[in-house]
This record gives sequence, structure tokens and C-alpha cells, in this order.
Amino acid sequence: MKALINVRIYDYYKYIENGFIIFDNEIREVGEMKDFSPRYDLEVIDGKGDMVLPSFVCAHAHIYSIFARGLALPFDPKNFQDILDQLWWKIDAQIDNEITYYSGIAAASEFLLNGVTSVIDHHASGEILGSLTSLKKAVSDVAGMRGIYCFETSDRYNVSECVKENRDFLLNNHDEHSAGLFGMHASMSLSNESLELIRDNLAGGQIHCHVAESKMDEQDSLHKYGLRIIERLDKYNLLSPKSLIVHGVDLNDAELDIIAKSGAWMVVNTTSNMNNAVGLPNVKAYLDHNIPVMVGNDGLNSNMASELMNVFYTSHLKNETPKELNLGDVLKMIHNSYEYVSSRLNIKLGRFEKGYKADLLRVKYSPFTLMNKNNAFGHVFYGLYPNFKPSHVYIDGNEVVKDYKLCSKKLLEELEIAKDYSEKLWVKVVNK
Repeated sequence: MKALINVRIYDYYKYIENGFIIFDNEIREVGEMKDFSPRYDLEVIDGKGDMVLPSFVCAHAHIYSIFARGLALPFDPKNFQDILDQLWWKIDAQIDNEITYYSGIAAASEFLLNGVTSVIDHHASGEILGSLTSLKKAVSDVAGMRGIYCFETSDRYNVSECVKENRDFLLNNHDEHSAGLFGMHASMSLSNESLELIRDNLAGGQIHCHVAESKMDEQDSLHKYGLRIIERLDKYNLLSPKSLIVHGVDLNDAELDIIAKSGAWMVVNTTSNMNNAVGLPNVKAYLDHNIPVMVGNDGLNSNMASELMNVFYTSHLKNETPKELNLGDVLKMIHNSYEYVSSRLNIKLGRFEKGYKADLLRVKYSPFTLMNKNNAFGHVFYGLYPNFKPSHVYIDGNEVVKDYKLCSKKLLEELEIAKDYSEKLWVKVVNK
């Protein structure tokens, strides 16, 4: 049992200026320092005024994409489909299960150093069968993160294998550190026959699907099928409570009504949308339709603090008003991410209360102005997030980052090997 003392405590609900947290794998007690009594069974850790927060969730990632960094390919995209054809689909086609594993090692290492301990991943690779097990082995078993995994079903692959991989994984993996969803790339790369096959093999799972990331996706659906994307997914009974609709840049109000009625959730990835020049999600419209919203990184970076800031600022820019989104809306997105992962893994995350998992981080912060329960998130958002770097990170009460360095010897050893596998991938892609 550990006792972290002399810390500022903020779990996005309550704030304690100078407090303590007692925990093992779960939070056991939280209070003010004036009420703390040392005990023989406590390992006492002096936090020296650090801020303590719940660790982050990334609600949509592409872990394999970490090996794309620095890879030089002929690249002259005119639109979003060109970006897929000239870059991502060239890369993921050459990924086998070993490369999948080591991309997981690399990405998990970076996530942990940024205070992210739970991830919802959307995987793609040329070797399909066994790929999610390889990814889970790296991210959840070696690195210790919590992961919700799926494979990106697409007509560019063997669809039957994609379906089998999703179905097998979600049926056979459900514990406190891993679970499955049913992955789909996007409407524009899935035929009606593929949608039927997915529908018939959901096995009680929910979809995790790219939707309307660019106008091309909606145009393709209208041209081929005479339906907008959400109408098409709804026609095949693929929308259900807590299905994940990702991006949603070009959804209209009628589609948002369908999403709201279905109970599906939205995941926005603003930084990636800007990078791909596809537009910005209308986050306020999702909220106005009472659709729960979470935030992902789309594989672009591992700093969720910067992702949350970009969602906030770009929403102001898109709608040309600083009132379009408020910090309370951002708080709700953070709360949603903990709620979603908690429900999938059958645990409790995101609060410093008895019975919640001890997934937390410590970060240095010395406020220049008064900090209290009324303005704590303003301090976190404007003061901590712009230069966010946790010094210590815990999962299940175990220290996975200490003094800004990874703790696991196994993870560090595998991380050195991962560099060789990134080079192997580059050779395969360039020589294809």
C-alpha cells in the first residue's frame, strides 16, 4: 500500500490543495494532509507539491503509424484518397505480426511518457490473423496499458480474415486490460456485401468506424448507394449504443439525429483533420444533439493534452466565436473517455475515490495565481496542458514512469529491438 502525500489533487471533479492519496491497485483513501496518519503498512511518498491527475485516455489511435515517422516516399497528394494510396495503404500492407508487436512497444512507450495509460486502437496490417493478439501482447501485456483493440476491415484486404480477426479477438479478450471492438475502415472501402458480413458476425460487439473523414467518403456513399454514410450504416443495423463513429467531419443534422437515436459515440481527431486538410468536426453540433464525444489522436502524436487544446481552439475558429465551446464541454469529453473505457473493461477509472483504479500521474505545477476548486480546470488547461510532461505515471498503482523515465526493464529492452523492426518495415515499403 502506498501513500502519496503533500500533493495537489484534481480528478476533474474535486480539488484538494494539499492532500494525500492511499492506494494499491485501487484508490483506498483520499483526504487533506491535516487528516493523514502514517501507518506501518504504508510506503509513504512525498509528492512535494506535485499536481496529481488521472492518467489520460486516447480514444482513437493507429499504433502502427508510429513507424511511419521519417519514412520518405514519393508523395504528391491532391486529396484525401491520395494520402491513403500514396502513404498509409502502402505502409500498412507491409506490416506483419512482428512489426505490429514492435510498433506497439514503441507507441506504448511514448504514450506512457505522456501520461496516457488507456488507448482505443484501430489496427491495420498486411498480416491480419493474429495481429490483434500481437498488438495486445506489446501494449497490454508488456507495457501494462489498458487497450481496446480492433482490426480495420476494408475491401482492400481479405474481408473474411478481417471479420474473423475482429470476431475472435472480441470474443476471447475481456479483462481489466484488454477488450475488443469490431473495426471498419470507412464506407468508401466497404461494399454492401462486406457490411452484410460484418453485421452477421458482430457477436454482440460494437463497430469502431471512420465516418465522413473527408467529403470524398460522403460523395462515394451517395454516388454508389444513394445514401449518406450514417444512413447506410443504419440500414445494415451496424449502429448500436457505444459504437464509435470517428471523425464525422462532414455529417449533416439528419445523420446526427440517427447517431443520437442509436446511442453511438463520436470520437474527434482535430489535429489529424488539420494535417490532412479535410476540415474540422463540428463538435458543438454533436453536443447539441446529445451525442457523447471523446478525443483521439488518429495516430499522429501521443500527447492528449495538446489534442484536447486543439479541439477547444479549433471549435472557436470554425464557428468564429469564443463561446462555441467552453471548458465545461472539454471536461465532459474527458469524463466520457473514462466512462467508456471503464464500461468496456468493467472497472472504474478517472476519479480519486475508493474503488477506482489507481491509474494516475504526477506533474510539476506552481500556479502564479490563486488555484481552488472553482478554477482548477482553468489552471490545468491553460497552465499545465501547453507544456505537459508528467514526472511519474502509475497503472494499477504500479509505477511505469519514474522521474520522466520508463520503469520496465522488459519494455526498455524491447524498445531497442523495435528500432530494427521500423527499419525492416521501411525497406519493405520502399522496395515494394
